[in-house]
Amino acid sequence: MSLANILKLSGGALNAQTVRLNTIASNLANVETVASTAKDAFRAKRPVFATVLQNATQDLQSGFGVKVEGISETSRANPQVYDPENPLADKDGYVYRSNVNPLEEMTDMLDASRAYETALTTASTARELMMRTIDMNTK
Repeated sequence: MSLANILKLSGGALNAQTVRLNTIASNLANVETVASTAKDAFRAKRPVFATVLQNATQDLQSGFGVKVEGISETSRANPQVYDPENPLADKDGYVYRSNVNPLEEMTDMLDASRAYETALTTASTARELMMRTIDMNTK
């Protein structure tokens, strides 16, 4: 595997983890939101990743990595809370909270952060190796 391909691979990983971290931040920002119906209540979002493996039999040096396919919503039910004083309450006095679990989001954030850091270290190492190779060729 060439160093340039390592940079492409780690760049794709950095992009994927950035999307993941932004999605987590959006979820955490909406933890306390409420709505008058379960349909309108905020649902936690998750990025959907897909592996990229194209032309693997012809060229093992290209066409691999990860890409973001899209963003999906979790299917977990939104909690119904009795709050008749809330202006968004339905006729029975209930509001629907977001289905975001802050503990789950923080754990996912730590995992995404570490994956981002790993991809960044990989890219930095590949860059350093390229620079050393150039230095060896100029001496």
